[in-house]
Amino acid sequence: DNPIGNWDGRFDGVQLCSFASVESTILLHINDIIPDSVTQERRPPKLAFMSRGVGDKGSSSHNKPKATGSTSDPGNRNRSELFYTLNGSSVDSQPQSKSKNSWYIDEVAEDPAKSLTEISPDFGHASPPLQPPSMNSLSSENRFHSLPFSLTKMPNTNGSISHSPLSLSVQSVMGELNNAPVQESPPLAVSSGNSHGLEVGSLAEVKENPPFYGVIRWIGQPPGLNEVLAGLELEDECAGCTDGTFRGTRYFTCALKKALFVKLKSCRPDSRFASLQPVSNQIERCNSLAFGGYLSEVVEENTPPKMEKEGLEIMIGKKKGIQGHYNSCYLDSTLFCSVLDTVLLRPKEKNDVEYYSETQELLRTEIVNPLRIYGYVCATKIMKLRKILEKVEAASGFTSEEKDPEEFLNILFHHILRVEPLLKIRSAGQKVQDCYFYQIFMEKNEKVGVPTIQQLLEWSFINSNLKFAEAPSCLIIQMPRFGKDFKLFKKIFPSLELNITDLLEDTPRQCRICGGLAMYECRECYDDPDISAGKIKQFCKTCNTQVHLHPKRLNHKYNPVSLPKDLPDWDWRHGCIPRQKMELFAVLCIETSHYVAFVKYGKDDSAWLFFDSMADRDGGQNGFNIPQVTPCPEVGEYLKMSLEDLHSLDSRRIQGCARRLLCDAYMCMYQSPTMSLYK
Repeated sequence: DNPIGNWDGRFDGVQLCSFASVESTILLHINDIIPDSVTQERRPPKLAFMSRGVGDKGSSSHNKPKATGSTSDPGNRNRSELFYTLNGSSVDSQPQSKSKNSWYIDEVAEDPAKSLTEISPDFGHASPPLQPPSMNSLSSENRFHSLPFSLTKMPNTNGSISHSPLSLSVQSVMGELNNAPVQESPPLAVSSGNSHGLEVGSLAEVKENPPFYGVIRWIGQPPGLNEVLAGLELEDECAGCTDGTFRGTRYFTCALKKALFVKLKSCRPDSRFASLQPVSNQIERCNSLAFGGYLSEVVEENTPPKMEKEGLEIMIGKKKGIQGHYNSCYLDSTLFCSVLDTVLLRPKEKNDVEYYSETQELLRTEIVNPLRIYGYVCATKIMKLRKILEKVEAASGFTSEEKDPEEFLNILFHHILRVEPLLKIRSAGQKVQDCYFYQIFMEKNEKVGVPTIQQLLEWSFINSNLKFAEAPSCLIIQMPRFGKDFKLFKKIFPSLELNITDLLEDTPRQCRICGGLAMYECRECYDDPDISAGKIKQFCKTCNTQVHLHPKRLNHKYNPVSLPKDLPDWDWRHGCIPRQKMELFAVLCIETSHYVAFVKYGKDDSAWLFFDSMADRDGGQNGFNIPQVTPCPEVGEYLKMSLEDLHSLDSRRIQGCARRLLCDAYMCMYQSPTMSLYK
């Protein structure tokens, strides 16, 4: 009942069980335990944090004293009634019948309707009672979280008895329902973490059945509370959660029903990922001895990729793909998508870094080849690569910190392997700029619900006056999102084929009207809905004259199209203008700071694989992540839908892995089948 415990569930180095609060748990000899007498002054014994739910109704009411004035069984108690009991107010002036609810709160021996509303003076003065909505406003589906917060009676300084602060999950509901204006400056924010090293940005979980997982977005002590709270952005929506407000004050911003405020001491590091132990321990632990049961092979001979059916037999299943360890998901997912053959066979040159051969050999024999033959690479191999990345002067934190795919690719391609830049882009006739990937920058078009990657790329190039100086063999595009949280569009349609003909300079292009050889391009005509809305506009000489005779286009400034000097005259006359197209082969996605990958393995729209390097977990804090590769044919059905249907579709109704692909895309990878043959 009181925070005097000190047991974390371990005995002789073995994790026997898990509890949300070490302070409320103690390990004793069985002979030291005696039954608690069932009296009006004392509460019956109960196992700490036992699973509560519908199945516990019988046990929760068995041998427990009825509260005075109670008219309903504890298990059948109305949720709205529970809300008002905790809130310290009632629906109207008429008295409400109240009883205890062991599914949600710890039992109190006295009348719960009385005890739960005896809010301490400090708590009451800090925030006036909220005005409750009508009983009908809380639907039967609005289940409160059964979180392990103590409501045990504690003495005040004046000797009176009151309970500790109300269950914070319910207060998050109250904060959402408060009619008072939301404050934008959170009070008393603190930066200190808890004993587990948790801080803002940490992946955390609240032990429950099932547990809640999320990212800590705020830590602080709101007015009127003596506890330090953590504001979590949950992975999934949960009834009763807010969009970042607590008791009328905004502490951070996230999607509706994803913000949960809990006591910081109730949070633990996310057990699905690497534990938050000292960094050196996690790096040193990632060795062949500790990972003995998860080691992967070394394959010296060069291994081409397997064909579709044979490759699927090797790749699909648990313990497949690349094993994740300690914030490595950005690197695991990027490597799983990459095609590195050309850079793995180039001999070392005079200007290469001293660890060039070491890196190349590691990638070839311990990552790429084993992945193609056995479908699995262990985390120790990836840690070797991470240690090499740390040697680069411009790099730091690759063995321990969260990174993004572009950071990894830039260090690997530019600083170590010296790969020729994949893209050559010219801006407004200026000098060509070299780069490895292209970040889409643009303002949101409110008229567009679900954009395609084709549209996004064209918008970005048109608005920035860019052109490809050369046709790329590989095009890596970063989606228009800022950081890990803010997305410009809720859904993005991954164009399976990308037509970049109109984005190339010195390339023949078709007239948008007659199909002849285009001679002029007009950026101001781009948004004109009367002429191929949403398409790049280029015209032959005759059509250009006709188009710009219209009164609303008289002031347009059009420019000549850059064409090859030796273009054969007969080509365009016979409709032989070539089209430069690229095919989508992989998509990296991110949600709650965790990267996963989708890879297309065949021509069919449903030929997709989903890869997660940390899909499952073996063991606790010092356990191991289990990677998994899963076929996701359901993606094909959504790719056949119209953009209008996708826009109107509720994201929560998207089946399987397809939601991640459509809603969480971070980086899309395209290849040119023809250009890849020689570039």
